Amino acid sequence: METPPCPLCRATTILFNKQKERIFLQCSNCCSVLLHPQFYLSAKDEAAHYRQHNNNPSDTNYQKFISPVTKRVLDDFTVDNTGLDFGSGTGSAVVKVLEDNHYCIKQYDSFFHTDVTVLKQKYDYITCTEVAEHFKDPYKEFELLRKLLRPKGKLYIMTELFDTEKDFALWYYKNDPTHVFFYHKKAFEWIKYTFGYNDLYIEKRLVVLSL
Repeated sequence: METPPCPLCRATTILFNKQKERIFLQCSNCCSVLLHPQFYLSAKDEAAHYRQHNNNPSDTNYQKFISPVTKRVLDDFTVDNTGLDFGSGTGSAVVKVLEDNHYCIKQYDSFFHTDVTVLKQKYDYITCTEVAEHFKDPYKEFELLRKLLRPKGKLYIMTELFDTEKDFALWYYKNDPTHVFFYHKKAFEWIKYTFGYNDLYIEKRLVVLSL
């Protein structure tokens, strides 16, 4: 089977792991692991899968889960700043928590909040929680996110990073059929350099890119 280039950094990929129903590749440059495009879900099946998620924005456990992002936003910005929750899904706990604190944050999702006019504006901060691993064209998505940020803006990402210490065959994160790209730390270092961010902060599954 032919291996396509990495959809993030465009480097060559090699066969990494073969499951019963899916094949995963690894980038020779940024070390990320990706699902072979042949195994992507259709848009219809992908949307149906997301509708099964029980994401109640008022769920305190859900709010606690995304709190690494919301706490950082509350620390770094004020109610005078404007933000965007990118990939907000059927219901966003990030939006709920920030709006409860009187912050102005808009939301965009390619399936459920499709008003593209919000992508014509610029923002002081962008949140992207448990979304980046769904990017089929991560270069295009990160290029867009960079264009949407104002000077001194920040991009907050939550995703579980891949590293060589993980037993990929047993790693739960790869089992979601809509998870198609698993970032190595080197991938975010590449993103920082390529898209002109000044700082990169990584702690567990929180990634912050700052202009």
